[in-house]
Amino acid sequence: MKIILENLTKQFTGGAYGVKDVNLEMKDGEFVALLGPSGCGKTTTLLMIAGIYRPTSGSIKFDEKIMNRVLPKHRHIGMVFQSYALYPHMTVFENISYPLKLKKLSKTDCTARVQKVATMMQIDQLLKRKPGQLSGGQQQRVALCRALVKEPEVLLFDEPLSNLDAKLRMRMRIDIKRLQMELGITSVYVTHDQVEAMTMANRIAVMKQGGLQAYDTPDALYDHPKTLFVAEFIGSPQMNFLPVTFGQRNDSFSIQGEGLDLDIPQKIGSLASRNKAPTDLLMGIRPEDVSIDASGQVSAEIYMVEPLGREDLVTLNISERIQIQALVPTNIKVTIGKRVTLRLNLDKLHLFDPSTEYSVL
Repeated sequence: MKIILENLTKQFTGGAYGVKDVNLEMKDGEFVALLGPSGCGKTTTLLMIAGIYRPTSGSIKFDEKIMNRVLPKHRHIGMVFQSYALYPHMTVFENISYPLKLKKLSKTDCTARVQKVATMMQIDQLLKRKPGQLSGGQQQRVALCRALVKEPEVLLFDEPLSNLDAKLRMRMRIDIKRLQMELGITSVYVTHDQVEAMTMANRIAVMKQGGLQAYDTPDALYDHPKTLFVAEFIGSPQMNFLPVTFGQRNDSFSIQGEGLDLDIPQKIGSLASRNKAPTDLLMGIRPEDVSIDASGQVSAEIYMVEPLGREDLVTLNISERIQIQALVPTNIKVTIGKRVTLRLNLDKLHLFDPSTEYSVL
């Protein structure tokens, strides 16, 4: 099932916009994440796709059919919520089969369908238990089975893993993605967790204040962010941002800032120049593209060291006001207060116009 959102807008009583002019096309069988901070409009968008909210304007299409006025029960969707929404007095079997009973399916068909999805999610041995006897991860599997048992054409997830601990979240990420790939069901997944979005989705829609900031593959958003917000939001540890002055000297392009004076690659400088980049820019570079190297370009003093296991996240002062972070392998000894030289991988440089917050590359 293909999902198309055209100029989708939701305005609430009082005039506030939950979502404004969102345009998205989700391909049949695709896994799309709606990613952004709290209040950005991602859940409002999901609830409009589900039919729980009606759009103020714009349209929602499933394939070529406009769904704006179609009731949720007629949309052939399955939905999984952050709260498991299980009936505590019912067994696992009864919770999963409840949507089928509403459809008045025969007992034989109900049993067969429940057994199929329960086996798929590896909870077939739990069918006689009640939710209070299950772990959080098991309850979420039951909720997923209840969505799948209807044999939906679209699966909608609203922060389904937020209540689980880190280990269970990782396990459920793998299981949900594997299941979606096997079944080929078009899936829309709301999350504020960029790790979930990056690891699970074919494409990610990054949202901010009700609008769409970017819509692309995880790799494209990471390697070529088009806005400052996307660059900040995608990637952990967060990208470094440093104020610089962009210019040309002799036959090359350069950037200068506090503690910085760098000749940048010709292809980056030429592209910024063609795009009429202003003189004052924000330079972005990820911590993994900053290394300690005696033959590097930037002098800095180590301010803080945060061990991460196989590497350390090192914060360094390159001036009294400007800091930069680097991911440093643990075999390189780093000591607070020590002066070192940093090498910046300038092929991975990002440049943003601080006034528009758009990339100039």
